[in-house]
Amino acid sequence: MSTRAASRPVGTVTRGTTNPNRLRRMDRWIAAVHGAELRRTAHPVAVDLGYGAAPWTAVELLQRLRTAAPLTRVVGVEIEPARVAAARPYTREGLVFRHGGFEVPIAGRPSLIRAANVLRQYEEGEVAAVWELLRARLAPADPASGSRGGLLVEGTCDEIGRRHVWVALGPEGPRTVTFATRLGSLERPSDLAERLPKALIHRNVPGEPVHAFLRDFDRAWAAAAPYASYGARQRWIRTVRRLTADWPVTDGPARWRQGEVTVAWGALAPRR
Repeated sequence: MSTRAASRPVGTVTRGTTNPNRLRRMDRWIAAVHGAELRRTAHPVAVDLGYGAAPWTAVELLQRLRTAAPLTRVVGVEIEPARVAAARPYTREGLVFRHGGFEVPIAGRPSLIRAANVLRQYEEGEVAAVWELLRARLAPADPASGSRGGLLVEGTCDEIGRRHVWVALGPEGPRTVTFATRLGSLERPSDLAERLPKALIHRNVPGEPVHAFLRDFDRAWAAAAPYASYGARQRWIRTVRRLTADWPVTDGPARWRQGEVTVAWGALAPRR
């Protein structure tokens, strides 16, 4: 796979923190939700943007996506040249590493760009421009074939991947926000607030939609306390079912059982 002609990479070097299995929740969601789109594509390419100081997340992304779409290839992209050099011994069939940033230096348009824990260090005002740059690199939609185009997944998680919140964006713009957690570690849903992506984390204040959502989430969780005797999963499912009365939840029980809930972006988008 050839690289695109590019000058200086766009972006700044991140801390590079990474751990094996850290992004498992995001990967499994992508495989479930975006797998059909990957299978529809003749030569699907996924980009692990900013994989960090070690290549674990790119290796795992390839393994997990191939369970849903066996022809998928993964390109790990890092802005720090030393990290690219350290990752290259892990190159294998379907997996390569490139030096670059938000310009995404690969040939063609990827079917997926995953940017996890990358924008955390940026200012909130910089997020929209980065999203626009990355969305412009995605494979376009093709209504004739039923394709919605490529997917950008951008979000934040804790160091071992127990709590994670991400935004999914298509070529047309933001689509959804997903909250995912290891249910046994959760005291209340608003514990996930500290993992909100940069576009939302400073908006968790009264008067903003995401604050109202987390407030209602906690109230629904409290109301579902009697179901805790059946386990945290049953309490979570009951909680999310209650949320659907007032919030546009876009998924169903099959995903809720995984400790997830996905809400339409428009319901949580910051007020300007």
